[in-house]
This record gives sequence, C-alpha cells and structure tokens, in this order.
Amino acid sequence: MKILIILPNWLGDAIMATPAIELLCKYHPHAKLTFVGSFVSIEALKHHPQCERAIVDETKKASNRFLATYKLARDLGEFHLAVTFRNQIHSSLLLRFTGTVVCLAKQSWHSMFLLSHTPKIKSNKHLALQYAELAMINVDEYKDDISTLKLYIKPQEFKKPTLGINAGATYGSAKRWYPERFAEVGAEFSDKFDIIIFGGPNEVEMANEIEQNLKARHVGNYINLAGKTNIEELCSNIGGCSLFITNDSGPMHVAAAYQVPTVAIFGPTRHKETSQWMNKKSKTVRHDMDCSPCMKRECPLKHHECMTSITALEVIEAVKELDI
Repeated sequence: MKILIILPNWLGDAIMATPAIELLCKYHPHAKLTFVGSFVSIEALKHHPQCERAIVDETKKASNRFLATYKLARDLGEFHLAVTFRNQIHSSLLLRFTGTVVCLAKQSWHSMFLLSHTPKIKSNKHLALQYAELAMINVDEYKDDISTLKLYIKPQEFKKPTLGINAGATYGSAKRWYPERFAEVGAEFSDKFDIIIFGGPNEVEMANEIEQNLKARHVGNYINLAGKTNIEELCSNIGGCSLFITNDSGPMHVAAAYQVPTVAIFGPTRHKETSQWMNKKSKTVRHDMDCSPCMKRECPLKHHECMTSITALEVIEAVKELDI
C-alpha cells in the first residue's frame, strides 16, 4: 500500500503529527510512505523505517505555484491513500492532482471542494489528537490508541548528565523567555549537569548572550551549539540530554519525542494545544493573563507580561519538582 503524507511546515507541528503517522502504519502495516514537506520537517521525519521517498516541497519558490504543484503531483503519481496535515489550498490541490481517490484533509472550503474525506475537526484539543483524528477518519476499528511522539534519529550518548537550554522559538519574539534568566537557571544546576546551549542560525546572538551570562556566573562546563547543527544533529543532541529547559518551540517537541525531562515556558500560545505530548516527566511554566493566548509573533501591547512575569526561581522550582 502506498500512502502520501503532506507534513506540516513547522518542526514542532511535524513532530506532533508522528503519532498519527504511527497509527497509519499500525493499521496499514505494509504501507510504503512518501513524505512531502518543508526542509525541516523532511529532515526530521525522513528516517522513518517505512518512508520510501521524502521530498522537500519547493513549489512556493516557483513563479507559478499552481503549475509547479501540478508538476510535483504528476511526478508523485497516484497513491492508495493520501493525507495532508496542512490546511492550505496548494496542499489540497497537490492531493487532487495526484489522481488519488481517497484523500484526507481537515475541512475547509478548498478541501471540501477538491477531496474525498474532509472531516470537521475541533481545535479544542491537543494538535497530536487533531492529527490522529484526521488520519483515522476512515478506519472503523480505530480504538483511540494514540502513542507518544516518535523520531527515528539515534540520540547522542553523553559522558555526563547534560542540560539542554533552548531560548529560541522560530515563530516570533513573543514566545521567547529571556537569555539572562535561562542562564540563571543553567547556573543553578551546573554542578549537576554539563550544559549545551541550542539555537538555530537566527538565534546565535541570543545563545551568545546566554553564554556571556554563564561566564559572568563563573560557569565553564558548557558548549554553545547555536547555528552549528543541522536538524539531524539537533534532534540527536537533544535526545541525549538528561534535562531540557525551553520555550514553546520545535525543540521542545523533539525532547518530548525522546522522553527527555523538560520544563517548558509558555507565554502567548495555547498550551493545551501545543504542550509536550505524553512526556512523562515534563512541567509547563506559564501565567494566566487577560490578554493571552494572543497567538501573536510580537506582543501587541508592548509589555510582554506573559513572559516578563515568569521568574528564574519559578523555573528552578519546576525543575526540582521533576525529581531527576
């Protein structure tokens, strides 16, 4: 059986789709999977043992995206089943153009018009559950047996217990706690853990600020990997951590996939929808605000109180409650 899966664009969303992908493989055990997605989602998920083909979707760069989508679909060919975890017209078109009869997508004006199965899925539940509900919409014997997040990249083995710090969040500055407070938390546990500072290419300055704050606190047992790892290395290194302190971000979901004990700091986002899925040792630190969740990239009120009000002491106490 051949199954086409259009992955979410964001790293965290793609990882939250992995329980749905595992369900598809469970109910179709001999399926050969084709993944289409952004560069980061493909790099994270292409290692799945049933993945036969993984393609980075670059149709957005084309001068005529409609035509590029059609050409990509014709190259992919027909499947027994196709599902898109994106709610976007070009994804619906891509599935339609492959000629696949059974196509699954969340209900929207374009999916209803173009595809065969378009359930209305409520958003008042975790995104992993939403994705699983979509993937299983035409499986009568589905028993709601959703699993943990899953990545097939081997975790790194560190010689000493290691604390990972991730101060970045690709979506925007509103999701980011502060480098000096991350450093304060790191310093508190530096006698117990070596420290790795994580970050993407656009988060190097923030990571450097954490590094300078650690130096000022006379902490020397750290390495700064911001901007120095690819997606596979990022996942492997996070997977080897003994503790992870992070904003709501893609790396937070990487940690959950490896069951790394994690404290996550949430500000303007819907924590019930995107918190760590089934991570047995995890804590969320957040404050209820009248203005949250605003879901904005930058604080529209210019005070960022959902983050400024969270102290390093609160995060330190949350780590201690994990009892690791």
